[in-house]
Amino acid sequence: MSAVPPTSERPCAGPVPSPPRLIRLPEVMARVGLKRSAIYQRMSEGKFPKSRSLGPKCAVWVEQEIDAWVADVVSSD
Repeated sequence: MSAVPPTSERPCAGPVPSPPRLIRLPEVMARVGLKRSAIYQRMSEGKFPKSRSLGPKCAVWVEQEIDAWVADVVSSD
């Protein structure tokens, strides 16, 4: 039977990634510089990350998807 080495002898796996963060429309608008109608228009065209519904009147976006979209816009210039 093998024993688990003490914590000080275990290899370091690096920092633990933070869980995905959900952001609401006002923060999305501030990050991307678009108004609500432009965001929803681009979503319907498949040119912007889709929102997730948390309830009948609560839409959120995954922060990492918004960050990736912004990076893509910046890199395409």
